[in-house]
Amino acid sequence: MNKTIKLAVAGAVLSAASIANAGIIIPAGEWTMDINGNVNMFATMTKADDTTDVAGGIAATQDANGEDTAFTTGTGLLPAWLGFTGTTRQNDLDVSFTISFQPNTSDNDAANGMGDVAAPLNRQAFITFGDASWGSVKVGKDLGIFAGDAILSDMTLLGVGGGVPGGATTLGGIGTGYLYPGWRGQIAYTTPNMNGLQATVAITNPNQGNPGNGFGQDRFGLEGKVVYNMAMGKVWVSGSSYDVTGTGGISYDATAMDIGTNLNYGNLGFTAYYYSGEGNGAGLSLNRLGDLANERDQDGGYVQATCDTYRY
Repeated sequence: MNKTIKLAVAGAVLSAASIANAGIIIPAGEWTMDINGNVNMFATMTKADDTTDVAGGIAATQDANGEDTAFTTGTGLLPAWLGFTGTTRQNDLDVSFTISFQPNTSDNDAANGMGDVAAPLNRQAFITFGDASWGSVKVGKDLGIFAGDAILSDMTLLGVGGGVPGGATTLGGIGTGYLYPGWRGQIAYTTPNMNGLQATVAITNPNQGNPGNGFGQDRFGLEGKVVYNMAMGKVWVSGSSYDVTGTGGISYDATAMDIGTNLNYGNLGFTAYYYSGEGNGAGLSLNRLGDLANERDQDGGYVQATCDTYRY
């Protein structure tokens, strides 16, 4: 059996919303198997100047004993990752599956990691089938469509960014530059590539928990995206719509839209992103509901410039 091993820096980053970047490629009959992943670790210290939490926010706060500094060794925004992707071409269809899991590298548990405070994540389990002539269909769990490009373009994806250390991951720019797209069960259709232009539409799992907690939904979520790929990068727009229902007659639509661009010239990179929404939950997530669920307006974005001093 021939094996081709390719160096893939943070290959799991690229696998978050598409078929994984090449790691270890193994021919297996009519299938090609790709095993990919990464392990990262950071020594992190955070210091909080205040004891008051920000309602619906993500700012670090002092603990119950008034301690303002916390230390941890653990993963950054991108968790450790191990993914398996199989691809084949059969009956005039391109078929693939992806399954991955993300073991945490530390959970700050007093029982020396035996307490599973930050349990391993399982973010991907999906299949795709299609053809270049008519597009493709994805069925399963994968990164959300709205705001997905925002987090994948964020330079803190390979670092730490914001957030209190000690959980399964840190937060990067989540809640400060973009809403977290989440990992959602979805049935999505993507059009063929039309000279660089592609569109994706999907029905998604609303991920709003058990209606017994006072909140629920009475329809699927809707998400979509249009992206234009060019030699220097890409430009995209995306949107989402979710229903919110709750006790006391609460009923409204949680909606959001965004626009962004990611451009590269040589070793230089530039990203600009903006989003606007209404009623999208408390601080982080697209529709993470709780006591603060309301129809509040939300706007945000980020601009970043990067320079790669080396490339693999």
